[in-house]
Amino acid sequence: MSGHLYHFDVAMSCSGCSGAVERVLNRLDGVSKIDISLDKQTVDVATVDSVNYDTVYNTIAKTGKKINNGNVVY
Repeated sequence: MSGHLYHFDVAMSCSGCSGAVERVLNRLDGVSKIDISLDKQTVDVATVDSVNYDTVYNTIAKTGKKINNGNVVY
């Protein structure tokens, strides 16, 4: 399986919050899929091999949203 899947628990209180996260991730080169759940406060990001965890983490952090937890699924 090529690429990576990263999972983050992000404090998002409204659709504007999740929209902001989605917008910054959509601008990141190498992101192939974004799955954001406002109900569960989760963000799953699938990327190509060249995009590392820190890059995705820092991109989400730029929105000012608090990242409570994050991990590499694969």
